[in-house]
Amino acid sequence: RREASEVSLTSLLSEMLDRDLVTRFPAVPYTQRQVSSHDRRSVSPDSALWWANGDGGGYERLEEIDGRSEKVLCDLKGPGAVDRIWMTSRRKRGTLRIYLDGEREAGIAIPAYDMRRFPFPVPDGLSCVHTHYSEDMDGVGGNTFFLPVPYAESCKITFEEPDPGVRLSRYYQINYRTYPEGTRVRTFSLGELELDRDLLEKVSGALLSPSEPEGSSLSEASGTLSPGESLALDLPRGRKAVRELTIKVDCDPGDLASLTRGLAVRAFFDGIGCVDVPLADFSGGGMGAPLVRGWWLDSDGKGLIRCRFPMPYKKRGRLQIVNQGTADAPVRIKALSGKYSWDSRSMYFHSSFRFEEGIPLTPENSLDGNLDWNFTTLSGGRGLYVADLLSLYNHAPDWYGEGDEKIWVDDDAFPSHFGTGTEDYFNCSWAPVVPFLTPFGGAPRADDPSSHGYNAFHRARILDVIPFTKSLRFDIEMMSWHPGTADYYATAFWYGDPGVRANSSPRTAPLPY
Repeated sequence: RREASEVSLTSLLSEMLDRDLVTRFPAVPYTQRQVSSHDRRSVSPDSALWWANGDGGGYERLEEIDGRSEKVLCDLKGPGAVDRIWMTSRRKRGTLRIYLDGEREAGIAIPAYDMRRFPFPVPDGLSCVHTHYSEDMDGVGGNTFFLPVPYAESCKITFEEPDPGVRLSRYYQINYRTYPEGTRVRTFSLGELELDRDLLEKVSGALLSPSEPEGSSLSEASGTLSPGESLALDLPRGRKAVRELTIKVDCDPGDLASLTRGLAVRAFFDGIGCVDVPLADFSGGGMGAPLVRGWWLDSDGKGLIRCRFPMPYKKRGRLQIVNQGTADAPVRIKALSGKYSWDSRSMYFHSSFRFEEGIPLTPENSLDGNLDWNFTTLSGGRGLYVADLLSLYNHAPDWYGEGDEKIWVDDDAFPSHFGTGTEDYFNCSWAPVVPFLTPFGGAPRADDPSSHGYNAFHRARILDVIPFTKSLRFDIEMMSWHPGTADYYATAFWYGDPGVRANSSPRTAPLPY
């Protein structure tokens, strides 16, 4: 498969619809990074300020532009493309400006700290409001914007406060690709966006209502598994890819949580163990396998789980369901497979899982009390990080998710992704979180308004997948409003060369329910 010779708004929108691209390391090996409003006092893991939590005050610098004082949120050098803008504030008044390729006057001006007021009607599939969003200019205004903004030379995003003397928290995360020098990029323009209106609507519609993947061969198996038994499904031989995997657990609603946690999904491609994850977590919803509606994963909340990650192999593949629980489990599994052209950039699909119980939570900045918990570490070759799920039980009395994500890629001396809070990473804002679903993930479960009890967050990456050539380490701060503990169950979805491995937790017994 040949990628477009020129990067443009059109090529990036088209890329969002091509599921197979995640199975191959990029032909043009771009980097994916993030700049955010994280507390700029966080400079070293050796300092208690590594966990500094003033994440609404960070920005790059102040600039005087034509008599205006503008906060520079990011100043990116190209060729590149912004592929995600997450932001929120308690008051939206002011002017957001995007300067491309050294523009003297910003070609894009937004009369608010609010991407929903972008000067073009971007459809809902690419512009997601957060659950606490208010249209009021003096109300909370959180949203995540997935319209790609490519640039040949540079992209600078600034915000002009209506009253520079009044300090307000402005939270943001801006994810962007940087391509190798010499890559041809056609810089974004509102005129091109108008020309691409039909494609924009097509992409939004596909994200909100994914079509059935195409495949030529359907394999299926079913059975009632007693504890310790397994159900295997051998896939068609040859260069193929699973286009859709469907798993159904037939049970009473009251038994769904224990059965889906006790069943393990395993996959082997060309003799390589690639998946070993509890079914509840493989669903993208976590404990109880609640409702999920996303680009990669669906769950109806009643035991039907659908996975659309392409799973390529060169010669052979096997899918397996293992009953590690304590009760009989009626299971059906179907795999829709089709042809796949394996090449030197092709990689295997993986899903890995790790957990820890009783992790200490703290609201303090202390070298003795704080912890960066390792969500996952991948090492051993090339890969693409494409999605994740955090399913947890919060034993603390209220919000547990003050902690920022810190993602280290290859030889990073400082995390190339440093976030502003757990809910922010998962595309929402302002705790406590209530359940919500978008094509890019959401919060499938939040049992109590206090945040106590079971919770789940899912993030699906599409353009903002993270390539790595040697390793990726994803840590998350264990910070909360009040002291307590939490049990974290982390699932990662990724593609990698045969030698890439994850630091999954060993499991010698069924997980606790």
